[in-house]
Amino acid sequence: MTEHSAHDVRVADAVPDHWADRYAPLGWRPYLRLARIERPIGWWLLLLPCWWSAAIAAIAGGDAFPNPWHLILFLVGAIVMRGAGCTWNDILDRDIDLKVERTRQRPLACGRVSLGAALAFLVLQGLIGLAVLVQFNGFAIATGIASLIVVLIYPLMKRVTWWPQLFLGLAFSYGALMGWAGAFGRLDLAPVLLYLGSICWVIAYDTIYAHQDREDDALVGVKSTARLFADRTREALIVLYALAVVLIGAAVVLAGGHTIALIGLAAFAAHLAWQVIKLDISDSALCLRLFKSNRDAGLMLFAALCLDAAVQALA
Repeated sequence: MTEHSAHDVRVADAVPDHWADRYAPLGWRPYLRLARIERPIGWWLLLLPCWWSAAIAAIAGGDAFPNPWHLILFLVGAIVMRGAGCTWNDILDRDIDLKVERTRQRPLACGRVSLGAALAFLVLQGLIGLAVLVQFNGFAIATGIASLIVVLIYPLMKRVTWWPQLFLGLAFSYGALMGWAGAFGRLDLAPVLLYLGSICWVIAYDTIYAHQDREDDALVGVKSTARLFADRTREALIVLYALAVVLIGAAVVLAGGHTIALIGLAAFAAHLAWQVIKLDISDSALCLRLFKSNRDAGLMLFAALCLDAAVQALA
């Protein structure tokens, strides 16, 4: 195998013809794949609860806009820590990934990155994440460090429970606490409700995502809510998305959100309803498209929260 092909084998679930394939040095490419750099939807979905939380903190504090520095820190932190999470997941799942068509060419599973190199890359990403975290106040730092528990155990949960998406929700929604903690140095009921609502949102959208793999998951013995809900997935999504809207709405109201924020919440809810209506669990391409569309739903809500904060501050 040539040097080029050794470093440039296509991964089935990776985005083709990405900039990382065209411009990154050959030696970097397997590590960029390990961090899923070509699939930004992951860090977007990790970032959005952080930005929501910063936005409702701005509303509660009477500010015209969320702290811009915090928004930047959350962006960098989300990209880096999503990459670290994917690296850790691939370290633990390297044997399972070999048995699944979509994942068998991932860099660690097929041997293009060694276990030792992957661990070193994980530590590097963790150190960058720590450098971001220490820019916040002491309470936010402690809150962020506490999240590592669920981040570390999440990849193992699909081996022992039908609800691994719940643990993903606990990890991916953690930013709902961090934005408020970064602004006020404490937690209140509003960010806790936002966290709970985001967890419901994550369970639902990742159930849609997991329907792409349910047949392979059954073959290798991996559990998921997609397999658990099966033909009742639409009904489960209705309940989960409804809970998400109610809990997020309660958080917005408690934080002092007014009409514009609630209009944004209604648009968010309408988007979730559209996903439920469109869903066909037998269509993997559609499941992926609906899953990815949650970025747009989350950005609509964030924009409305920011506009509400600005209007209230200027009133």
